[in-house]
Amino acid sequence: MTGNPHRPTAPAGLLARFWTAPYLLLILATLFWAGNALVGRAVRDIIPPLTLSLLRWSGAFIVLLPFAYSHLKRDLPVLRANWLVMLMFGVLSIALFNGLLYTGVHYTTATNAVLIQAATSPLVALFAFLLFRETVSPRQLAAVALSAVGVLIIVSQGKAQVLLHLKVGFGDLLILAAVMIWALYTVMLRLRPAVHPLSFLSCIFAVGVVTLIPFVANEFAHGQRLVWGAPALAAIGYVAIFPSLLAYLLYNRGVELIGAPRAGPFNNFVPLFGAVMAVVLLGEPLRGYHLLGGLFVVGGVAGAMLRTRKEKEAGA
Repeated sequence: MTGNPHRPTAPAGLLARFWTAPYLLLILATLFWAGNALVGRAVRDIIPPLTLSLLRWSGAFIVLLPFAYSHLKRDLPVLRANWLVMLMFGVLSIALFNGLLYTGVHYTTATNAVLIQAATSPLVALFAFLLFRETVSPRQLAAVALSAVGVLIIVSQGKAQVLLHLKVGFGDLLILAAVMIWALYTVMLRLRPAVHPLSFLSCIFAVGVVTLIPFVANEFAHGQRLVWGAPALAAIGYVAIFPSLLAYLLYNRGVELIGAPRAGPFNNFVPLFGAVMAVVLLGEPLRGYHLLGGLFVVGGVAGAMLRTRKEKEAGA
């Protein structure tokens, strides 16, 4: 895959190596998103879903703007020329994906939510083929399947009957729609204009915030209110910085470096990290199915990381 021709000047030393290490970038992004899932579930009774999404991206935009301002001034002509593409990215990845996901978890179980998100990797591969005729090798398909099996083991607690008794409801459909949108965003990142990463992020954050405003107004009109306090402020601070500003920056760069199909399986680290966080932070017990599922997820991602000699020669 050809990367974005517009490259920011990377700082020297460790930061430069970090910025060119796609696997580390993608792992950190999924770690931050795992924390987002826990926080989102923890505050669902005190922060309405679309309100949380609006505050999340507004906060991320405010924090980012001082760092992005000079790049935005320079990149403004390119952004204007590509306004339709930027509108698509902002609506898809910020407004629709997050709004549907936060709303969906209000109407379904955590198990269903994580299970449905395991569809991200195969959907990325499917959209990459349908839209850009990018083929996936048998090894890559095996990697996707292996990591998906790991997710199934974790969310089912290693019990087949858990999966057999799952019921599909309104919330599940919302999350499935969100997952499809995220897979589409991942594949379409190859169309991002040649601008600085901070310019790109600030622009799609702004688009997402503006798009969310009428939906939050409707949420407010229907009596849903934010309960202010330390838990709400801490949650908003976390989701604005880590799973928003930092995770998107890292994820976009990781996809740019290795392409969507190879980056797709990394999304399955989210439920794995979520399970680990539940053990460490919430004191939940560590079970054998956590370890077994984790091995499958890691094995699948490792398979996606490997490249054949032909792929290396082609620069894939």
